[in-house]
Amino acid sequence: MIISRTPYRISFLGGGTDYPSWYLEHGGSVLAATINKYCYLTCRYLPPFFEHRIRIVYSKIENCHTLDEIAHPAVRAVLRYLEVDRGVEIHHDGDLMARSGMGSSSSFTVGLLHALHALKGQMPSKHQLAIESIHVEQKILKETVGSQDQVCAAYGGLNHILFFPNSEISVRPVTIQPERMKELNSHLMLFYTGIKRTAAVVAQSYVDVIEERRRQLRIIKDLVEEGIAILNSGQDITAFGRLLHEGWQAKRDLSAKVSNPQVDMLYEKALSAGAIGGKLTGAGGGGFLLLFALPAAHESLKKVFSRLIYVPFKFEFGGSQVIFFDPEEDYSALDMAPLGQPGRVFEENKE
Repeated sequence: MIISRTPYRISFLGGGTDYPSWYLEHGGSVLAATINKYCYLTCRYLPPFFEHRIRIVYSKIENCHTLDEIAHPAVRAVLRYLEVDRGVEIHHDGDLMARSGMGSSSSFTVGLLHALHALKGQMPSKHQLAIESIHVEQKILKETVGSQDQVCAAYGGLNHILFFPNSEISVRPVTIQPERMKELNSHLMLFYTGIKRTAAVVAQSYVDVIEERRRQLRIIKDLVEEGIAILNSGQDITAFGRLLHEGWQAKRDLSAKVSNPQVDMLYEKALSAGAIGGKLTGAGGGGFLLLFALPAAHESLKKVFSRLIYVPFKFEFGGSQVIFFDPEEDYSALDMAPLGQPGRVFEENKE
């Protein structure tokens, strides 16, 4: 049995420039960090004594005989991509809900790739996990997603991620003093708006016309370098909060679907209660609202948003990890049929 633990992320600056339709032409740049909220995937080879060959437990429970029967698109794609040819059981648990703007879909894909690689006795690198998950989501599933979430989930930490027109991706850890890192963390607050949305739908609204959004995306990209300079300098860290505000205004200009009246109202309430800046953490439309405020203003913001779920967090630096490994009894001699066909033992029991 294998258990993988993969973090969720918050994106500070540069979101939108990580879509291949943009960076393969112009290059992209993102500043993002992972937090101590995780996606857990438990995987094991399924003994051949059950009527099903594949069992998947998430918000639904699927008992299947073949890959084609699997409803969960990422599970179906990853099992096929890795050519898993034995019966498997997969359980998913997450600290945060799906469709929340925290990169949960990519954390799931990265964590599942990591767990199944480990189940096969393989040790993929962080780079391999990032590249493979991007391939699964963008090429196999053909989802309208960027490339930062997969990189964040695989690597962990506070990183400056560069996307190049030749498809290369560079991950540069932001090396600031521990005190500065704590100072940044202490100014951040995370609230769940309760608004669920599908990131691909929001992203599609501006990815389809991305060349018409050159001015906004160039501004968004330039803000990344400015943000890193602030963190690396000795200047007042509130300048970073003001930069988040500037980045959010530029992001809102990408599409009418990035924000909505409800989100705008929440953001204005936050500014009135003492927030210096903030943004939605993902493509937009809803999910989590990240705020930057002086620690003295945090209690006031909690009162203003008492009906929302407040999620305290800390940065994490491990990325996707296998946190449990227990070799199981080998049933492979009994489980001779290829995945998708009834096993020999099961057939004998039916007679």
